[in-house]
Amino acid sequence: MKKLVLVLAMACSLQVAFAQKPAAEMQKNVDKALEAAKDAKKGAKPATWVKLAEAYMAAYNNPVTNITMGIDKATFQMMNKEKPLSVSNVTIEGQPFEKMEFSNVDVYFNPAGLLAIINVTHPSVEGDALCEAAKAYTKAYELGEKAEKVDPKLQEIANKYYEDAYSAYQLGNMAKASDLFKGAANVSMMAPCSAPNYDAAYNAAFTSVAAQNYDQAEEYFNLCLKNGYTSDGNIYANLSQCALAKADTLAAKNYLATGLTQFPDNESVLTSLINLYLQTNEDPEKIVELLDEAKKVMPDNPSLYYVEGNIYVGVKNYDKAVAAYDKALEIQPAYDFAYYGKGNVALKKAEDLIAERDALDVREWKKYDELNEQVTEVYKGAVVPFEKCYEVSQNEAVKASAADFLKRLCFTLRNVDPKYQEGYDKWSKIVDAAE
Repeated sequence: MKKLVLVLAMACSLQVAFAQKPAAEMQKNVDKALEAAKDAKKGAKPATWVKLAEAYMAAYNNPVTNITMGIDKATFQMMNKEKPLSVSNVTIEGQPFEKMEFSNVDVYFNPAGLLAIINVTHPSVEGDALCEAAKAYTKAYELGEKAEKVDPKLQEIANKYYEDAYSAYQLGNMAKASDLFKGAANVSMMAPCSAPNYDAAYNAAFTSVAAQNYDQAEEYFNLCLKNGYTSDGNIYANLSQCALAKADTLAAKNYLATGLTQFPDNESVLTSLINLYLQTNEDPEKIVELLDEAKKVMPDNPSLYYVEGNIYVGVKNYDKAVAAYDKALEIQPAYDFAYYGKGNVALKKAEDLIAERDALDVREWKKYDELNEQVTEVYKGAVVPFEKCYEVSQNEAVKASAADFLKRLCFTLRNVDPKYQEGYDKWSKIVDAAE
C-alpha cells in the first residue's frame, strides 16, 4: 500500500512570548460568542459568526501558545516559562525523541533538537474547536461575508487539522489520525475554500484502513477517485484491500481489474491481483485477458508486455514471461525494465533450483551436483540481461539495482571463469561509487 502522503508547511520563526490563558476564560469567551449567535438580530450578521469562529480558534490555539513546529529546544524553553512536569526519552517508529510533558500539551524533540511532534492533552474548550470554527466561518460566508476573507481562514483550519493528524499518526493513534485527516479534507472542501486537500482525504482513508474502519476508508478513497486523485493507481489496490476486509471478493477483483487497465505499470495493483487470483484458485491467465484489452488501445506500449511478463513470473511460467519481455523489446529495444525482467526470471529459476537441491536427501549427491551445475548456468544467463539493463537505462535507481545484481552474480561465478572475477571487480567499484 502506498504510504501516507505528507505535505506540511512548517514554520520556524521567533515569536513574541504570550502567556497561556486559563481554560475557563477561553470557555467564557466561546459561550459569550455562542449566545450572540443565538440572538435573532445579532445572529443575522456575518460579523457575529466571525467573532464566534475567532473565539473557537483562540481556544484551539491557547494550549500551544508560543509552541511552533520546527523551533529548536533553546528557543522553546525561552518562549515557555512553564516547567515540564516530566522529561523522558521515547522511541517512535524507530527514531529517538525527547518528550516533555506540560499541563496541557506534550512536545517531542527529534535528535536534531527541533520540535517535531505536538500533542494537546487538555484542550481549552470541550469538543472539536476547529470544526466549530469552520462552521462559523461558513455561516458568516452564507450571510454575506466576502469569500476572500473566509477562504484563507478555512485553509488555515484545514492545515491545523492536517498537522494534528500527522502528529497523531506519528504517535501511532490511527483512529485519531483518520478523524483529523478527515477534518482537514472536509474543511478544505467547504465553500468558499479554494484549496481542496485530496492528500488529506487519501490520508484519512489510509489511516482508516490501519484503524480497521473500512467503511470510512472506502468513503474517502472513493471521494479521491471521484475527484481524479488516484495516487498513480495505488488507490485501486487500497479499495481492493477494503473490499477484501469486508469479504467482498468480486468488488476487490473489479477494483484491481480497473486499476490494471488504467495503470498497467502499477506494481501494487498487479501484485494484489495476482495474489487474489491465486488465493481464489482462479486462472491468472484471466489477468492477461485484461491486458489484451489494453493492448488493443495501446498496441505500441511496451509496458503492457512488461506487466504481462511479471504476471507469468508470479505464477512461475517463466517461458511465457521471457516471451512477453522479448515482445516489449521488439517494440522498444532500449526498454530497461524488460531486460531487468529477463534477468529477474533467471534469478527466479535459480531460486527454484536451489530449493529443489536443498530438499534432496543426502544420498542423492549426483542429483545435487546436477542441480548445482544448472544453477551455475542459470546465473550465467542472468548476467547479459542485467548488463543490457544497466547499459540502456536512464533511471539511476534501475541502474543501481542492476549493478548490485551483477556484483553478486559475478562474485558467485568468480571461480567458474576469470572473466567473472574481473566483472566482480568492475561492478564492485560501480556499486561502491554509487553509495
